[in-house]
Amino acid sequence: MLIHVRSIAASFAVLSFFVLSIVGLFYGLSPYTCCKRACVGAALAYIAASLAVKVVNAVLIRAIIESHTSKRKETESVG
Repeated sequence: MLIHVRSIAASFAVLSFFVLSIVGLFYGLSPYTCCKRACVGAALAYIAASLAVKVVNAVLIRAIIESHTSKRKETESVG
């Protein structure tokens, strides 16, 4: 039910690596410079994506817990 953090963050990092490297090549940077910037950007994208997915997971867990407690309160008040 929860979202897998590592797979989503890794996919986002790989995508950002290629996007950053292609953008760098279009701006006329050397391949070495593009690679360094893309690696740093991919690392930052991995960290940002993992934090974002963890926040979404925390919200989902809180919603699931509230849903179960409200259902339990309904059954206790009826029964």
